[in-house]
Amino acid sequence: MNKARKIGLLAFVVLSIGFIQSCKNKEPSAIKIFVRSASNELVQGAKVIIIGDVNSNPPTLSHVDTVLTNSSGFAVFEMKAYYEAAGESNSVGYFDVIVKSGTKQAEGRVRSRAHTTAVETIYLPN
Repeated sequence: MNKARKIGLLAFVVLSIGFIQSCKNKEPSAIKIFVRSASNELVQGAKVIIIGDVNSNPPTLSHVDTVLTNSSGFAVFEMKAYYEAAGESNSVGYFDVIVKSGTKQAEGRVRSRAHTTAVETIYLPN
């Protein structure tokens, strides 16, 4: 009987550890910005800049990053370092987005959350 209790207790501990580990959110934090022309075509090679909005509520940490759109017309910003610096209590960030392609420029805004991918589309003017 004593051996059965030990085995049962060991099984309980192992399952408990497994459940605790499965509750951790391991999804990456990212911002994906699609850039489209006025005629709705995806734009390759556009410069996309995100700037943390320090005046937002809740405040966003100061953060600036620049990426060029790929051949599919979008730029991906990995936000893992930002959310690690922001801490667990600051799981939301607001970012201003500036897109430049040739002589054209457009602006937008995106809201990002830790462990999710935020998606926004910015349209360039004619």
